[in-house]
Amino acid sequence: MKRLTAYLARMFVTDALILFGVVCFLLWLVNCLRSFDVVSIKGQSIVVLGVQALYTMPPLAIAFFYVCIGIGLARALQALQANKELHIIHTSHGLGSLWRATAVVAGAGVVGVLLLSNFVDPYAYRRLNALSASIAADLVSSTLRPGRFTQVTPGVVLLIGGRGADGEIREFFADDRRDPEMRRTYIAESARVASDGLAYVLELRNGSLQYNSDSGRFSEITFGRYDINVDQLSQPLARSNPLLEQDSVSLVTEAMASGQWRPGVLSLLTDRMAEGLRVIGMAMMVLAVMGFPSGRRARIPVPMEAGVLLIAFGERGVSAYSPLGTATGALAMIAVAGIALLIRARRRPLPLVALS
Repeated sequence: MKRLTAYLARMFVTDALILFGVVCFLLWLVNCLRSFDVVSIKGQSIVVLGVQALYTMPPLAIAFFYVCIGIGLARALQALQANKELHIIHTSHGLGSLWRATAVVAGAGVVGVLLLSNFVDPYAYRRLNALSASIAADLVSSTLRPGRFTQVTPGVVLLIGGRGADGEIREFFADDRRDPEMRRTYIAESARVASDGLAYVLELRNGSLQYNSDSGRFSEITFGRYDINVDQLSQPLARSNPLLEQDSVSLVTEAMASGQWRPGVLSLLTDRMAEGLRVIGMAMMVLAVMGFPSGRRARIPVPMEAGVLLIAFGERGVSAYSPLGTATGALAMIAVAGIALLIRARRRPLPLVALS
């Protein structure tokens, strides 16, 4: 690698990593503030709060990853233009080094974001579900106060009448309103939290399960014993998507072994791989806009950070509304940026000067 290429790549990577680290830290703090009820209501420690906020980070980090790459490149190129180094690079035939440095940053970014989307995110999602179930089980078995309504998760409220010496719960009540079309109410004379080694189960005895639909229809089922997984009461939704807990290698291996693809697997893999295309498209767009010096002064100076955010917003909009899939916006960025780079990088003939 040439010295100029190494110098530019180091500058691009440094700015992008610093910005990405700052964004991740701020997002982690915001998640801690949003989940502070884990400490204040559910009786957990600060460590549990921090770990839970950390497990919710990968989806947000993936969403901001290519934005940080774009802003890092834009700030580095803007600094090169302010110091006249960008002019020197072009006049000394260093455009190849500029392209190679951008390719190095884009390649490293693709590897990083694919690791996040294909492996880190499923692992964090799986650990978050297990931690939420553990918190809910601890809340029901030991932390829940008798005679006090406690919200386990938005839409689910629990109430117990008392607690025995052996951990048995007396007069259990749970109200589940997460489904707008169906309200479920669990009432039992006694309950106990048990574990089978893989999940926590709430054993309800001598009670009833009541259903109340939005149309006003009411139904009730009585039981001698009814087992319900604690994670069904601890998650914002009634059921989590099991595909999100598996990494891409496991999904592909399972499909190849069985000879058939489960519904939603191909769409999920496409969404994960599209993150790498977003990094490539953003790097090319920033290079096409900021990688060529200009002596013109803008009448209304616009921060390039805002330009990168607008590009990302447009890409997300195209991907969301396109019937061709989530990679449409990234492919559009790559196509537009590729055409712009070819136009701006072409050699222009020198003007003829008449000699008198």
